[in-house]
Amino acid sequence: MHKLNLLLFPILFTIVCSCGDPKKPSEDTSQNNTDTQTPATDESVKTIIFFGNSLTAGYGVEPSEAFPALIQQKIDSLNLDYTAVNAGLSGETSSGGKSRISWILKNRCDIFVLELGANDGLRGIPVPETTKNLQNIIDQVKAKNPKVKMVLAGMEVPPNMGPKYASDFRNMFPALAKKNNMSFVPFLLEGVAGISDLNQSDGIHPTVEGQKILAENIWKELQPLL
Repeated sequence: MHKLNLLLFPILFTIVCSCGDPKKPSEDTSQNNTDTQTPATDESVKTIIFFGNSLTAGYGVEPSEAFPALIQQKIDSLNLDYTAVNAGLSGETSSGGKSRISWILKNRCDIFVLELGANDGLRGIPVPETTKNLQNIIDQVKAKNPKVKMVLAGMEVPPNMGPKYASDFRNMFPALAKKNNMSFVPFLLEGVAGISDLNQSDGIHPTVEGQKILAENIWKELQPLL
């Protein structure tokens, strides 16, 4: 069971989930590409799409320092034929993701990493609605790529949202993962949330070192799929 700093966690959610990327205009973040993120035309090279919010987009760090790019480095070190596409958008909700996913799926997708829902929790959006939106995204990905492998990153809401809502929100992620046969990361911010040395000057967003931990959290579930 992960341990959270309950005093810092509400602030963490407020800024991680609502801020735009200070390095880029919001209209550009849906194409937050690193040097390795152009889908390959070589059919032997497979594509991993990371679809999420500011955590995936790499709020406050260079694109090459966000966890999708760090995972690309791990892939390259193992000489594996995969290209990582960072499709993170700061401030994204599950509803926004549902509307945006068709554009993202113009890219080839062999592995899909879904990191969305935190903004919904911040806004108190009913869990059934968020669940429906996330399921819709999953369904669209599967319809376009029947052989796709999928990873779901779990998140949590701050305790001031109320115990029932917090519990329902937390349980939504493993339920979706099980229903859709997805690999599951229980808590993306494990080992980072509430730790000042691993967050930027705002005390919220992961630093370069924090992003490295996020990459490791994802890598544990992603590596067996490669």
